[in-house]
Amino acid sequence: MKKKTQFIHGGIVGDEKTGAVSVPIYQVSTYKQPAPGKHTGYEYSRTGNPTRHALEELIKDIEDGERGFAFGSGMASMTAVMMLFRQGDHIIMTDDVYGGSFRLMTKVLNRFGLEATFTDTSELDSIEQEIRENTKALFLESPTNPLLKVTDIEGAATIARRHGLLTIVDNTFGTPYWQNPLALGADIVLHSATKFLGGHSDVVAGLAVVKDRKLGDELHFIQNATGGVLGPQDSWLLMRGIKTLGIRMEEHERNARSIVEFLAHHDQIKKVYYPGLEGHHNHEIAKKQSRGFGSMISFDVGNREKAEKLLTKVRLFTLAESLGAVESLISIPSLMTHASIPAERRKALGITDGLIRISVGLEDSDDLISDLQQALDN
Repeated sequence: MKKKTQFIHGGIVGDEKTGAVSVPIYQVSTYKQPAPGKHTGYEYSRTGNPTRHALEELIKDIEDGERGFAFGSGMASMTAVMMLFRQGDHIIMTDDVYGGSFRLMTKVLNRFGLEATFTDTSELDSIEQEIRENTKALFLESPTNPLLKVTDIEGAATIARRHGLLTIVDNTFGTPYWQNPLALGADIVLHSATKFLGGHSDVVAGLAVVKDRKLGDELHFIQNATGGVLGPQDSWLLMRGIKTLGIRMEEHERNARSIVEFLAHHDQIKKVYYPGLEGHHNHEIAKKQSRGFGSMISFDVGNREKAEKLLTKVRLFTLAESLGAVESLISIPSLMTHASIPAERRKALGITDGLIRISVGLEDSDDLISDLQQALDN
């Protein structure tokens, strides 16, 4: 079954009892039991809810995994996965991860004895150099946020497997339409489903998929014990969003390619970051492991003053955090999504104050280019 079909017919389709084509929203907290200690499949909605279960089955299917999990946000899903590890464990992470992921590891989970080292995983040799006796996992973003670096997931997973490490991939930018990390050797895939999967700026959610039954049992225990689950209304909204993911991603990328072409030839743009550019450091790897390059673009205008001025001049790009929505969004990562990363670290990574990130929406590409043109001219 191809992806577009899978998005519509994967998981649990409709409702057998009523014939409803759409999975019902089970807005319920608890379930009647026929006898003490006996239930008919559900007992309490933190442990399981039919609407959430349908979503979890869907993401499991479209990521080709063993078991799926739905959480209240992308950060809740990452937190739950990190609870698979113990005090004293060490995690190797991509260096320019999302600011919230960096904050979680360096300001929260470090209090519980979980240590993270950040390295440029787009260079596989750097992974080997960071492995210690207590290293337990490799955490990748590919493409990364916001510099759009690409890691060879299959190569990285091979290294991790050789050393007995789990490979975890944040596939938020890639989406299941363009990229499937489990098929490339990863053990766990994560999504901030708030973004492309939801696609309409109306739901906050996180998803995780594992390809191993034992790992699934462990993560379900953590999900139930800690309780950061997704509610039925948001689960339903997310399933509705996923149905159109394929056609949205194709249009997102078509628009992005046109905008990249415009930016790459504009004299006020110092550098454009996009995996689809032939000059991108790991363009060939992106072509090999992904079916598309996505619609996230970053570009540098030189300094903070120019960046802030540009953001005040655009008319169709909405100044906002988040990404992956039908409307085009624009931000300055150093002041917004990555402000929690220390300034000296941002500078070392290349996340300058002149760096602008855009999430290309579904508007007409000519209108978006005209908007950027007038903003740059003014």
